[in-house]
Amino acid sequence: MITISACLIVKNEEQILARCLNSLNDIVDEIVIVDTGSTDGTKDIAKNYTDKIYDFQWIDDFAAARNFSFSKAAMDYIYVADADEVIDEENRIKFLQLKKAMLPEIDIVQMKYANQFQFNTTYNFDVEYRPKLYKRVRYFYWIDPIHESVSLEPIIYDSDIEILHLPTSNHAPRDFKTFQKIILRGEKLSKKLINMYARELFIAGTKEDFLKAESFFEMLLEDDSYSFAYEERKAIQCVLVRCSSLKNDLPKLLKYSLNNVAGDKPSSEICYELGEYFFGLSDYKEAIIWFYNAAYETECELNIHYGGDYPLKKLSACYENLGNIEQADAYNELAKQWKAE
Repeated sequence: MITISACLIVKNEEQILARCLNSLNDIVDEIVIVDTGSTDGTKDIAKNYTDKIYDFQWIDDFAAARNFSFSKAAMDYIYVADADEVIDEENRIKFLQLKKAMLPEIDIVQMKYANQFQFNTTYNFDVEYRPKLYKRVRYFYWIDPIHESVSLEPIIYDSDIEILHLPTSNHAPRDFKTFQKIILRGEKLSKKLINMYARELFIAGTKEDFLKAESFFEMLLEDDSYSFAYEERKAIQCVLVRCSSLKNDLPKLLKYSLNNVAGDKPSSEICYELGEYFFGLSDYKEAIIWFYNAAYETECELNIHYGGDYPLKKLSACYENLGNIEQADAYNELAKQWKAE
């Protein structure tokens, strides 16, 4: 049977830490707690479960803290946990079964992450797979009978274990502050992080968050060093169209919108914003064209609702303003029935 280290980074989690550790305590072989500056009773609670408690000076870098926690793990595999997660009894049993049956060649185990819509900031689906269990020391092996090479792709197993996410607050303000600090330091964001920033803006961002981000996303379109592909540029255009809309900046709204809709696959978010523009002018017939395109003819880049219930509700409002109550009711019902899939 494999052995597992559970690694957590925590700060001021006294209200929820015991709940998490109780669900882990007898299914992992060691618990590693990395504290990034708690001022409450977090570390005292952690002492009831482990003596492997380490302080780490917070430097606005979650990856650095995670790497430090990994460096303290000693078991075969490392389970990455957050204090606001819980494994219920049914899934604890599955977890133990996995430990007994785990094939040694598996590098990563993915588990279902559930209840993501509570205080959601970046996710479009309530349940989806996340990598949660990692082999601590990975072995490399050769493949191909001729022109042989070392396999670099990890072997990943999708388990049926479900982790329940039970956050107590919205982390978006913290995340946006961190993004701004990284940008002010002049550090270059990865393409993945740029997309996450854009997505978090569309799911949880306020007007102020968008406007603070505007100059950064404008710079991205001018920065040739990124070499953005067409699909990658669309997410940036979505953010800039929203910023232009919030500022009532029609020239920029048209500039970024036209660059997007002139492509092969326009974005639902931008069609929705164009619909909002014409809706604000009381030009409901024109707004219907764009809301319909958002709902049925395009794909979402960042927030799945912009291709679903959001434009359907606006179509209902358009038809209501035009006096077509039957059509308004039909779209309103479609909006109610819509589910993220």
